[in-house]
Amino acid sequence: MRAFLNKYLTVIDRYIIKKYLGTFVFTLGIFVVISVVFDISERLDNFLKGGASLREIVFQYYAGFVPFYLNMLSPLINFLAVIFFTAKMANQTEIVPILSSKASFNRFLRPFFIASTIVFIVSFFANVFLIPYTNRLKNTFENTYFHDYDPTRSEVHIQIDKQTFVYLSSYEEENHIGYNFLLEKFDGDKMLEKLTAQSIVYDSLKRTWTIPIYDVRYINGLNERMEHGSNMVYRTLENTSDKKLPVLDMRPTDFVVRDNEWSAISTRELNRDIVKEKMRGTGVLLDMQYEEYRRFIYPLATYVLTLIGVSISSRRVRGGIGLPLGIGIFLCFAYIVVDKFAIVFSTKGGMPPIITVVTPNVLFGILGYYLLRRAPK
Repeated sequence: MRAFLNKYLTVIDRYIIKKYLGTFVFTLGIFVVISVVFDISERLDNFLKGGASLREIVFQYYAGFVPFYLNMLSPLINFLAVIFFTAKMANQTEIVPILSSKASFNRFLRPFFIASTIVFIVSFFANVFLIPYTNRLKNTFENTYFHDYDPTRSEVHIQIDKQTFVYLSSYEEENHIGYNFLLEKFDGDKMLEKLTAQSIVYDSLKRTWTIPIYDVRYINGLNERMEHGSNMVYRTLENTSDKKLPVLDMRPTDFVVRDNEWSAISTRELNRDIVKEKMRGTGVLLDMQYEEYRRFIYPLATYVLTLIGVSISSRRVRGGIGLPLGIGIFLCFAYIVVDKFAIVFSTKGGMPPIITVVTPNVLFGILGYYLLRRAPK
């Protein structure tokens, strides 16, 4: 391995990669420590009032909090780290001899992109596999000990399958009770059955839905029949022990929405729920698709911001590294603003999620190409 690296990586390449990764890890660690300290000061009252144990706070809440912010901030911190150590190299006149030794600027960029590839790979696998799991730990803790808002949805319409439609006016998560339940079955445009009930109760242990009192209207052309009954039980798809019961493919999570809900499920589950949501049409499809695309595309910001960082900090300027670092901080805020606007346009404005997800990287990629053309050669 050492012989392979010595053959394809020069001393300067290894020097830049070491500086790149060392500065990035150090800066990332500083930001994490600051974030945790500020979060503890803000959440201390919630921890004490909720009665959470130290083990739960450390291994559940902060086990999800730290990876989430590490992953979210890594492209931006990577950007600042690149600007910092590249501007320092330029200020110490280390870049001029490199470019004067008949090495092109593109060749000078090679070690930067090798190091950014390492960061990209870690960020990509974290986005797709690790972060959903740690977000679930964090969300579970927050749902248990923090009660800052009511996450229940109202007036929910769901299409269970091609023939069955469900309506629920409200749902109490603590008691697992839904109110004003309506179930309709169709054959094309013809209604075959309509069930109404004042309430429906979910049993989380048995994974069944029970309707205490209901009325069913059966329709067969001009013939109609009414039926009144009680204690009708349906099973969910997860319940495989009571296969004699009719299936009602809905869950309490269909009526509860929390912040970052879709970021806390695995990519496989997310893809499965997207297929189901396309049929159900409960109004959260754009949020789900945005989360799916973001997991794969957001890590590419590492390359884009690295290109910008090297381009604006490789020229020696008066005043040292202050000016490039200031420009870098400004561009970081600009990237965050564009990214947040993209989220709003996707989830609230109805724009295709794939377009809004790639927009920040495309815009800043164009800026990076422009700065690269103007960089010292």
